[in-house]
Amino acid sequence: MPFVSIRIAGTADHDQKAGIVADVTASLVARLGKNPAAVQIVIEEVSPENYGAGGQLIADRDAPTTKGDAHADVSR
Repeated sequence: MPFVSIRIAGTADHDQKAGIVADVTASLVARLGKNPAAVQIVIEEVSPENYGAGGQLIADRDAPTTKGDAHADVSR
């Protein structure tokens, strides 16, 4: 029985999650010959304040910046 765990930063609506479940299930059926009824998928939404990449929180990276903000572009 395949078990797939998916983590996303932020949120997704019901239709987006349903699409992810359908697409991943179809892929496991097509690629591995799995029974779709046996495919288990969990989608975990991680708050951007609890997830970091490239040395900074995703919430800070994606936050709107104002002109003259000293933290506006930390990639330089």
